[in-house]
Amino acid sequence: MTVEAATSSDTAGLAEFPELRRLIDLLRAGWQLLPASSGGELVEVRGVRVWPDGWVDAIAVRFTTDATGSRRDQTGGIVWEHAGDLTDVIDGLLALPAPTDPTAPQRVLRTSTQLWTP
Repeated sequence: MTVEAATSSDTAGLAEFPELRRLIDLLRAGWQLLPASSGGELVEVRGVRVWPDGWVDAIAVRFTTDATGSRRDQTGGIVWEHAGDLTDVIDGLLALPAPTDPTAPQRVLRTSTQLWTP
């Protein structure tokens, strides 16, 4: 998904769920967003931003009140994660310093048995 002119269905969706405008903030910050569907219905929007040296930020949005975000190191270890409403998760992701910044989270909180890839 890229930042382009909105279609009428995009405009209708944004009118009903204005929080979705925050996804545009992610696109402007260099994220890639991918829809996930089941039975022809959109069930989730997934996003990823890949940093140099293999760090990855990710988001999964199921509804405006049901989103999760994380940062993983080069080995897939989760160094930051947050779940909650879409706005809070995006605010957290955009506030994260670059992985090379000395203030960025580095300590692995947990490892994941499953790595989501776009």
